[in-house]
Amino acid sequence: MSNAIHIDHPLIRHKLTIMRDKNTPPFLFRALLREISFLMGYEVTRDLKTIDVEIETPVAKTVKPKLSGRKMCIHSILRAGNGLMEGLLDLIPTAKVGHVGLYRDHEDLHAVEYYFKVPGNLDERFNLVVDPMLATGNSANAALDRIKQAGAKNITFMCLLAAPEGIEALEKAHPDVQIYTAAIDEKLNEKSYIVPGLGDAGDRIYGTI
Repeated sequence: MSNAIHIDHPLIRHKLTIMRDKNTPPFLFRALLREISFLMGYEVTRDLKTIDVEIETPVAKTVKPKLSGRKMCIHSILRAGNGLMEGLLDLIPTAKVGHVGLYRDHEDLHAVEYYFKVPGNLDERFNLVVDPMLATGNSANAALDRIKQAGAKNITFMCLLAAPEGIEALEKAHPDVQIYTAAIDEKLNEKSYIVPGLGDAGDRIYGTI
C-alpha cells in the first residue's frame, strides 16, 4: 500500500497545467505555485490536533476548538522548496520554518548538503517537509534523514510533482512519512528529470534557466 496521497482537485489541475507550459513566465509560475501550496495545505493539515477552549462571542459564551500543542514547522528544501513554503505561510502564518540546503551532484545524483537550520523541539511539532519535485528521492531522503536526526518524529512530505521512482525510494527509506502530491507523473528520463514534468522547478521559479 502506497503512502502517497494524490490531491486531485480541478483548481489544482488547472493551475498545474499552466505551470507545466514552458512559455509560462517566472512571475506567473511563482504565483501559481503559491496558490497550489495554499490549496494543498488544507488537506495536508486536516489531522492537526485541536483542543476545546472557552470563548465569548458578542452573543454568548461557548466552547470551540483551537489548535493545540507547539506550532507546526515547515521545512523548505532549498531553494525550490521556498515556493511551496510561501503559500503554506499564507495559510498558517504562525508556523515555524526550517531550511535544508541541498543541491544535486550531476555526476552521481546524490544530494550534497550546504545549509541546515531548524527550530527546536521538533519532536513535539508536526513537521511538514516541502519540495516541488520528488524525482529520484535522493534530496527528499537526505533532508528527512537530517530532520529526523534533529529530533522530528511526526513528519509529512509535500510536493507538487512526483515520479513513481521517487515515491518508491522515499517509501523504502522512510515508510513512516506520509507523502502528499498534486500529481504523479509517468517516469524519470535518462537525466532523472520527471516526465512530462515542468523542467527544473528552481529555475522556473527564479528565472535562472
